[in-house]
Amino acid sequence: MNKIFFSLLLITTGLLQAQNNTSYWQQHVDYTMEIDMDVENFQYSGTQELVYTNNSPDTLNRVFYHLFFNAFQPDSEMNARLESVPDPDSRMTMNKGTEENPEIVSRITGLSAEQQGYLKVNSLTQDGKELQYEEVGTVLEVELAKPILPGEKTTFNMNFEGQVPEQIRRSGRNSSEGVALSMSQWYPKLAEYDFQGWHADPYIAREFHGVWGDFDVKITIDDEYTIGSTGYLQNPQEIGHGYEKEGTKVKSKGDTHTWHFVAPKVHDFTWAADPDYIHDKLVAEDGTVLHFLYKDNDEIKENWKNLQPKTAELLYFFNEHIGPYPWDQYSVVQGGDGGMEYAMLTLITGERSFESLVGVTAHEMAHAWFQHLLATNESKHEWMDEGFTSYISSEAENIVLDKNAENPHTGSYRGYGYLASSGKEQPQTTHADRYAMNALYGAAAYSKGAVFLAQLGYIIGEENLAKTLNRYYDEWKFKHPTPNDFIRIAEKVSGAELDWYLTDWTQTTNTIDYAINSVEGEGENTNVVLQRKGLMPMPVDVNVTYTDGSKETFYIPLQMMRWEKPAVEGQNRNVEKDWAWAFPGYQLEIPVAKDKISVIEIDESQMMADIDRSNNKWNGSENSSDSSN
Repeated sequence: MNKIFFSLLLITTGLLQAQNNTSYWQQHVDYTMEIDMDVENFQYSGTQELVYTNNSPDTLNRVFYHLFFNAFQPDSEMNARLESVPDPDSRMTMNKGTEENPEIVSRITGLSAEQQGYLKVNSLTQDGKELQYEEVGTVLEVELAKPILPGEKTTFNMNFEGQVPEQIRRSGRNSSEGVALSMSQWYPKLAEYDFQGWHADPYIAREFHGVWGDFDVKITIDDEYTIGSTGYLQNPQEIGHGYEKEGTKVKSKGDTHTWHFVAPKVHDFTWAADPDYIHDKLVAEDGTVLHFLYKDNDEIKENWKNLQPKTAELLYFFNEHIGPYPWDQYSVVQGGDGGMEYAMLTLITGERSFESLVGVTAHEMAHAWFQHLLATNESKHEWMDEGFTSYISSEAENIVLDKNAENPHTGSYRGYGYLASSGKEQPQTTHADRYAMNALYGAAAYSKGAVFLAQLGYIIGEENLAKTLNRYYDEWKFKHPTPNDFIRIAEKVSGAELDWYLTDWTQTTNTIDYAINSVEGEGENTNVVLQRKGLMPMPVDVNVTYTDGSKETFYIPLQMMRWEKPAVEGQNRNVEKDWAWAFPGYQLEIPVAKDKISVIEIDESQMMADIDRSNNKWNGSENSSDSSN
């Protein structure tokens, strides 16, 4: 556990100026929980001791808990949204009609009382005093017996019970692949309080935000079940199931096992269990123990065996390109309903092609950095987590799967193009639950979020982008960074002014569209008239290919950046006068006769997300009798 202690030492030294121009602070919470799971009726009871430290400058008079499993009830907000959104998640619906005349209905609506999920709080005290609380859907509203002053700690003790819902979304029992228990969002979880106040969002569809802390969890379950979990197993020689020391054997005692896990510095705790899990281990190059738990299914075993060295390669890639993974283990566990990241593990569906299995592992594992180390609020800034994860996992897959694509992000650019031309795009500042359609959320968070990073490489240079990601990790790991925190890192690394980029790309639906309006020859010179047709500004690379096959780049800086992008090594480049945004036109003079020019193209790299590339290129042979594009 040496890596986590080193990380904790780093984050406890010094204060960063951040987010709201005051000293950065964040709350802290330590959980001690014991639960008893009945695998016959999928009900469980539990106790929770929660020590909460108020590091804020504010006095707190109430707190909120998330009760996520209450979403899986017919009268929940999740079900209401599922029934009203135009494009409901297919995993959460069923067709009661025919293929020709479909009748799509919510799966939650039809759950019986025995199939539904719930979390119920039976008692709650603060420092020994009974508290008043009210269950409001998936949120528990709690009035405190005494205020928590800045810098003070308080202890909450709770008794609770739960029922695991049928597997519908993320959590659940008896998945379509036969996994018995996927236990995410299973416990009453204290909501986050930060410089923007409480984040007690109801669980409607999206993802999560949590308070950093240490977890000590004991799970009592039938002895036939193998568990994959957040945290380090404290009693492997009592448990066995592949966790015992190599060469030793564990003799089962009784009909149940009590698994004891400790997880330092995480903001979530998840586990999965099944009586038919195969459990493999692999020690990665950096010493991280990789655990793989998957069903004893002959059709998937080969893929899961072959996945293991690829996972080690992915870990190496992320360590190098983001920063060192700080915990001592990571688990890839078959479960859930697709792919979802959790602290120190992921739940993924396992009946996939090998490339798909590596792909989903790459994406969810990358979340270990962009969500469980750099824990942005996914309700408010979902594109930072999903987009950055999509970017880095595409980069990793390109290497690990030997795809060798020149631009591994073409799918993200294509997805953003569909979004920008749909006429339905909403700004990325939209709350994750408030997109008009699921598809709009997906394109904004994943595709447009990935393009934000890929295009930043075009703006400040790939070397500066790589340094930005490393410094972002160094300065913001184990914290809750905001978009402004990230762009300020990019500014410090590059020297460029980049507020315009963050503003236009994430807070508006402005688009990029630059065009070549005309190409005119004047003796030994060629005059090119460029036009900014879209509202979003960009620095512009104009790439020229001459008839002799040589190439030259004319770089036009964006005036509001107050900076010039470094030239790529070996690039023949000229830096032109700045282009100020308010001027829609720009005249570029190329000191070469027009008949010696073969092609003029705006951004031949296609890393600038220009929504209409049909006006970006002038071809000399095609335009020999026409001076305009």
